[in-house]
Amino acid sequence: MQQLTLRTFKTAVNKNKKGFRAFLTRLENKPPKNLDALAMIADKQVWPEVDCLSCANCCKTMSPTFNTKDLQRISAHFNMTVQQFKDKWLYYDKKDNDWMNKKQPCQFLNLEDNKCSIYPIRPDDCAGFPHLTKKKMTDYMHVHKQNIAYCPATYKMVEKMKDLVLINKRPQ
Repeated sequence: MQQLTLRTFKTAVNKNKKGFRAFLTRLENKPPKNLDALAMIADKQVWPEVDCLSCANCCKTMSPTFNTKDLQRISAHFNMTVQQFKDKWLYYDKKDNDWMNKKQPCQFLNLEDNKCSIYPIRPDDCAGFPHLTKKKMTDYMHVHKQNIAYCPATYKMVEKMKDLVLINKRPQ
C-alpha cells in the first residue's frame, strides 16, 4: 500500500472531490443497511496508507472549535484565565456560535515535525478528527463532505467506501 502524501492528496482531491461528494450525498439519502459496518472496515484500511505527522493539513488549514471544557483545560495549562486565552488566540464565530483559532496554521502546531505542542490536552474537536467512525455515519456525512478537501484520511475513507459499497451491491 502506498502512502498518500500531501502533494498526491491535493492532486487527487482536485480530480475527485465533486464525485466523492456526490457519492456521499447518495449514501446519505439512501444508506445501505450495513453502512456503519462498512465504515469500520474502511477505517481499518485507511490508516496503513495515511501518516498524519507527514501531513498535518488539518492543523495548517482548519480550525478546531473550542468547547467550554477545552477552554478551561487549555487555559489552565498555560496558567491563564479563559478570557486571557480567548483574547490571545481565539475569535468568536457568531454564525456557528464557536470559539476558533485566530490564525492558521494552528498556534500549537510545531511546523518542524508537524506535532501538536498541547497534544495530551488538545481540543476535543482535534482529538476526534477526522471523525471517520462515528456511531451513525449518516449523521456525519456533512462533515465528511467538507473534510474530503482537507484530510487524506477522509479522502481515503471515501475512496474505500466506494469500493466496499460496490462490492456489497454485487449479487452473491
